[in-house]
Amino acid sequence: MNKNLSYIEKLLQGAEVEWKTLGEVADYEQPTQYLVSSKNYDDRYKTPVLTAGKTFILGYTDETNGVYKASKSPVIIFDDFTTANKWVDFDFKAKSSAMKMIISKDETKTLLKYIYYWINTLPSGLIEGDHKRQWISTYANLQIPIPPLAVQKEIVRILDTFTELTAELTAELTAELTARKKQYSYYREELLMPVMVNGKWLMNNKEVEWKTLGEVGEVRMCKRILKEQTTDVGEIPFYKIGTFGRDPNAYISNELFNEYKSKYNYPKIGEVLISASGTIGRAVIFDGKDAYFQDSNIVWIENDESQVLNRYLFYFYQIAKWEIAEGGTIQRLYNDNLKKTKIPIPSPEEQERIVSILDKFDTLTNSISEGLPKEIELRKKQYEYYREQLLDFPIKGQPQGIAPTNQ
Repeated sequence: MNKNLSYIEKLLQGAEVEWKTLGEVADYEQPTQYLVSSKNYDDRYKTPVLTAGKTFILGYTDETNGVYKASKSPVIIFDDFTTANKWVDFDFKAKSSAMKMIISKDETKTLLKYIYYWINTLPSGLIEGDHKRQWISTYANLQIPIPPLAVQKEIVRILDTFTELTAELTAELTAELTARKKQYSYYREELLMPVMVNGKWLMNNKEVEWKTLGEVGEVRMCKRILKEQTTDVGEIPFYKIGTFGRDPNAYISNELFNEYKSKYNYPKIGEVLISASGTIGRAVIFDGKDAYFQDSNIVWIENDESQVLNRYLFYFYQIAKWEIAEGGTIQRLYNDNLKKTKIPIPSPEEQERIVSILDKFDTLTNSISEGLPKEIELRKKQYEYYREQLLDFPIKGQPQGIAPTNQ
């Protein structure tokens, strides 16, 4: 056989691929007769209650009537608004009729598991975001390649194997990541929390002194910008409290940014920003990119690095016991509480050593570009690549992977 042929062409061995709409090969059913009555969920109960959303399993019910026997007749659970879907081969009850149960019209011609794998190669761009019922309006009209049943079975067999292996590898990597995070947390506590020995505070067998953050430096915050000063589009993004995520609907102009930056407090590269409300105490190291931080909810200590390193502060904030005062109904870390927070300060050399150790742990456990999280993501991408290779069918008279248009 020609070595230049794709794997799917080798599987087909010249057999024809028929193209049909999903509506021709698959049916849907509303889960009306399988809806759960009680919200009394308990993990001790036997039957899972499913939703089409990301949560998927809401809980477990003791209801025995109206249970769908997916252990005998598997289905695809399909969210009719988001197109999120799951393969389900265990008995269940449903929470809402917003989800659809997709089945094959004829398993002797089109395998439901094959349909499931193919649906998951579709780009998310097919969703128009208008909250319409996606199955009837869009998906039922999409054309799906239907190879001979023997080829479908082989594709399903290969992808089932890949799915199982990927799940096992991901589980192993996730377990490893969880273990490393626990190890990281343990060493962070060990390295940063001094103990009293013979009347002296020792950290890693070296004497340290306690200082308040108010003694280390001044509490700083950006000049408050009012909502009416922001725009939906612009050059300088706002960062939300608590998460330090960008607010997609809040920007300020370059002119206002430069004016405020020259007149008021603004963090320097490397300084540690602290969330004073929302996720209290969450910290990030400022990278120097032009941005504005929502009024007084994000603060930092303007400290002298010859006395205490920024990255040492960053790691200590992760274990700090913040004294939180209440402001109205919103809990907040006020400046006075921040100033009173005590911190053990070893020598600069010891700070450097501690930071070096914790940096390695931080990279391994949290970095997007390095460490175990990247490995987990690579495994998922590898699986997706092979899935698409197996479902990219050649079509007579058309480039490979282009489905015929609906007539």
